[in-house]
Amino acid sequence: MLSTSLIRIWLTRSFKPFVFKGRYDNKLDLNLPSAPGLYVHIPFCRRLCAFCPYCKQVYRKDDAALYKKALLKEIGLVGASQNHKIQATSLYFGGGTPALMLDDLAEIIAALQIYFIITDGIGVELHPDDVCEETLLKLKKAGVTMISIGIQSFDDNCLTALGRQTPDYAKIFAAVKAADFATVDMDLIFAIPTQTGESLKNDIDIAFANGATQISTYPFIDFSFAENKQKPMNRKTKKRLLKEISEHCSAKGLKRTSVWTFAKPDTQKYSSITRDVFLGFGLSATSLLTRQFKINTFSLKAYCQRIAQGQLPTALSLDFSLRQRACYYLFWSCYSLRASEQKFADFFALPLKKLYGFELSLARLLGLIKKQKDQYILTERGAYYYHLIEQAYTTAYIDKMWSIARLDAFPKEIILK
Repeated sequence: MLSTSLIRIWLTRSFKPFVFKGRYDNKLDLNLPSAPGLYVHIPFCRRLCAFCPYCKQVYRKDDAALYKKALLKEIGLVGASQNHKIQATSLYFGGGTPALMLDDLAEIIAALQIYFIITDGIGVELHPDDVCEETLLKLKKAGVTMISIGIQSFDDNCLTALGRQTPDYAKIFAAVKAADFATVDMDLIFAIPTQTGESLKNDIDIAFANGATQISTYPFIDFSFAENKQKPMNRKTKKRLLKEISEHCSAKGLKRTSVWTFAKPDTQKYSSITRDVFLGFGLSATSLLTRQFKINTFSLKAYCQRIAQGQLPTALSLDFSLRQRACYYLFWSCYSLRASEQKFADFFALPLKKLYGFELSLARLLGLIKKQKDQYILTERGAYYYHLIEQAYTTAYIDKMWSIARLDAFPKEIILK
């Protein structure tokens, strides 16, 4: 898209696009400027939801057994390359449906704890059908402290539009109350075809009244490879709904912790992506290092074969220029609504103003950000424009990359302009 290309050219001061090479590396550079987050992808689902773009496939017991074996070996390949334990901020299991490997999660967590010291908790994404007291108690026993439930909506019409069936909410709410996790995130989608502002606000109220400490209100996106029967709402309607979400949550005394996330005061945040650096394990998992971005293959067969050969399952690697890495860093800082001058300087050994002094001044003049001590904080206006940029980025970059990676286990090259 022209808009993403122009923004990239301006902020990187270069016409060079993001070029992902199909280059094989058998070692990750874990000399990192800060503690990484950890992510493990569990790709299995009972059935495939058309609206979900993530790497997934229908669960089969034999496939899951092979996957666990390969996953444990990948953890060992990465961890054993270091001569000491690495401090990590957090560990998240995403999917897919991680609960389909519920009895394996404790073993996977234990394998990671051989090499990593996890300081800020362990989170697991859950399909509503898996939320029961027995499952949540098993997760707590395994060391899980945070859960995220993919509710999407409590409105039957919205669920029908997504191809979802209405779950047993009474069972879900009772289990959440009994388990008493430190953080309970409930994922909601806004701008679902047929959704109204009232039904969306009702979704938010139901979530917080029944155990949520945080909600994540992601926009409905129609990926090119998805099989959605419904099409997204127009930009004007999305803008109105996002404004209604923000105003409604503010009136309820909730804190906006990212562009699409709202939480009760003083609750621990559930977020698997807002990390300066992170390590990903499993199919399609990504690793963000000091100056590199790596993506694992999307093919289960290729993943298992690579690891059986004692090799990492990296499919694509991107070597960042300084400004490309700074752009990526600030992109996700803006998602969290704030960028710290001190943290930026610690990470890059350069002042933020030296790279983007003009842009920061312009953003303040346009009312997109405000300055508080050493932090630049997005305003309501800034959060909306970030939302637009993120949507364009998803369409131009993520959709293209995932479309190719789904069909080719090891692409030779992907160029994102």
